[in-house]
Amino acid sequence: MPKITYVSHDGKTHEVDAQEGATVMEAAIKNSIPGIEAECGGACACATCHVYVDSDWQDKVGGPEIMEEDMLDFAFEPKTGSRLSCQVKLTAELDGLIVTVPERQA
Repeated sequence: MPKITYVSHDGKTHEVDAQEGATVMEAAIKNSIPGIEAECGGACACATCHVYVDSDWQDKVGGPEIMEEDMLDFAFEPKTGSRLSCQVKLTAELDGLIVTVPERQA
């Protein structure tokens, strides 16, 4: 079971156990992580589950596909490491993943 650490914009951390095969967004919603709105329910049709993947994890997580890149244009302050958490599937390799939630969602 992969562990994920969600860091809020003010530095508070929330560590959760997630089910392998779930997305970072699904784990956030299941564990009531503040700041992950997920208005479209994971359909990659909004940017309200935007997170910043910690720099140490960006290579393992990989970059966004074209559709996700388009949606990130609507995210609040996208930058290197920006991902829509609905598009990041959890695997055993991502155990220990750290993501930061932006100050606000789009």
